[in-house]
Amino acid sequence: MTETRAVSRFPVPELGDMPDDIRSRILAVQEKSGFIPNVFLVLAHRPDEFRAFFAYHDALMDKPGNLTKAEREMIVVATSNLNQCQYCVVAHGAILRIRAKDPLIADQVAINYRKADITDRQKAMLDFAVRVSTEAHKASESDFAALKDHGFTEEDIWDIAAISAFFGMSNRLANVTSMRPNAEFYSMGRG
Repeated sequence: MTETRAVSRFPVPELGDMPDDIRSRILAVQEKSGFIPNVFLVLAHRPDEFRAFFAYHDALMDKPGNLTKAEREMIVVATSNLNQCQYCVVAHGAILRIRAKDPLIADQVAINYRKADITDRQKAMLDFAVRVSTEAHKASESDFAALKDHGFTEEDIWDIAAISAFFGMSNRLANVTSMRPNAEFYSMGRG
């Protein structure tokens, strides 16, 4: 039998005690997904930061562009694995499986994207995302040239870097707060 653990080491406010805009957003997510992802509950502890976090998240992950929504999730899964963020690998792995319509892709990308069943273009994208996540100070014109050889534009390159960098911050917060993945994420997109 599994022990039930808290979703965060910090206080998690009750839904009724949250500011109206945050509560409304959380209820909309619950209506769409059938549950409340723990990230919303944990970050609601600091309302101003909740708003800023999700505004930047949405600007990066929901924007139109040459990166598909599945590719954006690949970046999150690959870099979150490097940062040992259980929450983001599990949660965004579920979203990746759904967006890619592939029950295997998230596990492959999380474990070793270089061996995953993805395109060479996507591997180049993840090579750069990993570089940004682990050694951004070494990013060079040769990195940009390699991406451009795969058809990425300057704006695409910014997106790849920004997603990797944003989730580096997110991974660190999730780890420090001991954020637990919701059980629902584990089976999403697998059937």
